[in-house]
Amino acid sequence: MKLTVTVITRDEAANIAAALQSVSWADEIIVVDSHSTDDTVSIARALSTRVEVREWPGYSAQKNYAASLASHDWILSLDADERVTPDLAQEIRQLLQKDPAQCGYRIPRVTWYLGRWIRSTDWYPDYQLRLYDRRSARWNGRRVHESVESDRPPGRLRHELQHYAYRDVSHHLATIDRYTSLAAEQWVSEGRRTGALEMFFHPRFAFIRNYLLRGGFRDGAAGLLVSRMNAYYVFLKFAKLWELQQARNAAPSAADNPHSPILNRQSALPNRQPAISKSAIGNPQSPIDKD
Repeated sequence: MKLTVTVITRDEAANIAAALQSVSWADEIIVVDSHSTDDTVSIARALSTRVEVREWPGYSAQKNYAASLASHDWILSLDADERVTPDLAQEIRQLLQKDPAQCGYRIPRVTWYLGRWIRSTDWYPDYQLRLYDRRSARWNGRRVHESVESDRPPGRLRHELQHYAYRDVSHHLATIDRYTSLAAEQWVSEGRRTGALEMFFHPRFAFIRNYLLRGGFRDGAAGLLVSRMNAYYVFLKFAKLWELQQARNAAPSAADNPHSPILNRQSALPNRQPAISKSAIGNPQSPIDKD
């Protein structure tokens, strides 16, 4: 079986070369860019098979579009802040030498943070379904934490995908702010509601799970910080959901005022998803979205 690697980008000049070099062994590399303002496209053209530039339709739609351009049915979807290790590359090549038993495979992902690999908390193993047969699997349409959905249960690979998600704590906090907004809006669209009890208990459970049950304490101060950040992510997501609920509840009383900030905010909600690649703002790690 031959393999196509797909990457979606915007303003990834600092990351894209290392990402593409880590998959230089693939049969084809396709990059779909959303009008980068830096050197992303020129770097990608030197290291990939094909580069397309198009408007931003959302994460899942962009990734499905990239897969549609592939010459081969087996796809490895890579973010610009990720790296395929030599061991993972060898495992993938060996798997595709024969007809794979499953139509998709989850890959354990390890994150580099504050000068170390974090192999604890909800961050590890952060299994990602990235290797898949496009004939039987596709990206879903969620606003945040989009994932590949396959027709059959996926298999698992053993070797890790490396993730350089956050430059520093400030970058991490900015990412949390963006992603909790998207997560809250996703919940609103699904009809979910929340209240004070969930805002109080869920973040505390998240911290206990991260720091104690999933071994964050083993990573010292870094593990404590990750556990606190993951709990903060959970709190902020519920807080923003509650805020949107309040805005919707107040909307009828503002109906007679076309200039109401509440109505203006509600009408703007579908457009709040940033038109940039995931790795440009990081990834707050999908396992924490269980709360």
